[in-house]
Amino acid sequence: MSLIGSPIPNTISSNKLMLNPSIVSSQHKPIAWPRRPPALAAVLSQDARTAATFDFKRYMEEKAAQVERALDASVPLREPRLVHEAMRYSLLAGGKRVRPILCLAACELVGGSEHAAMPSACAVEMVHTMSLILDDLPCMDNDHLRRGKPTNHKVFGESVAILAGDALLSFAFEHVAAATAGATPDRVVWAIAELGRSIGSEGLVGGQVADISSEGLAEVGLEQLEYIHVHKTAVLLEAAVVMGAIVGGAGEEAVERLRRFAQRVGLLFQVVDDILDVTKSSEELGKTAGKDVEADKTTYPKLLGLEKSREFAEELKREAYEQIAGFDEAKAAPLIALADYITYRNN
Repeated sequence: MSLIGSPIPNTISSNKLMLNPSIVSSQHKPIAWPRRPPALAAVLSQDARTAATFDFKRYMEEKAAQVERALDASVPLREPRLVHEAMRYSLLAGGKRVRPILCLAACELVGGSEHAAMPSACAVEMVHTMSLILDDLPCMDNDHLRRGKPTNHKVFGESVAILAGDALLSFAFEHVAAATAGATPDRVVWAIAELGRSIGSEGLVGGQVADISSEGLAEVGLEQLEYIHVHKTAVLLEAAVVMGAIVGGAGEEAVERLRRFAQRVGLLFQVVDDILDVTKSSEELGKTAGKDVEADKTTYPKLLGLEKSREFAEELKREAYEQIAGFDEAKAAPLIALADYITYRNN
């Protein structure tokens, strides 16, 4: 049965939700995000003031530089040289590094160290890079531009690009297992399990299959679109945040609150991506603009219109804020600022 016919549940509230077919209802309605209780208004206002005084630009620059150094060191240029060149070409091509930075910020929020979270942060970026390499292939999105540079298969050929993606995927798990320090073995295993869950047939791969299956189908609705985005995009951001919390030593309640935060931020990321695809140029985006329209893909602007899509993005951001209300304000500031950045980014 096609994944596109599979509905998703009304709320996102646990590590099994969205990935366990046994809990999917046949009477699905689009995700019913819970409304913010009035009592939270003051807390969210304080969070916003804290974020406003937080030097987000400096934080992102410092963390991105640290991630770049760690990624460079994790995949050195060695034999077989060609595949490592291809791995490094895409892995070190720049980008916002939102996923690894979310991982580091979540770890530090719960009292962990950046050192403990860096292998997980790098692993998530390796998986993300793998997904971009495969997405750009002629058999998938057939894109020639990524992060302002020719896509991997345009430089190294399709066969080497696929193998580079395979190598990055397998090494991501090896890196978490071998390089994580400062976390107990059971937490390392837990983090690895989260990463694996986010990638497979009921995670990123499932979302990609549903996305492919939806192209050109006039009957694709909001619930199917949510399924695609929650699985294809949100689930990897969720893994980044949850893995950071796990290796940082968070208890189960804190892990689940951060999971819910990440699920909202992950969907927010894709909603904004859909908006940017129809409002920005290729030069501004660093990738081919308008390709979703050209491929006749279902997007939030296509279903809701631009204004309603922007309103939905704002609501997702507010819902994300709710999940981290009560954490230490100073430590939560990076996550609050990242949610703002994702909402208002231009590429």
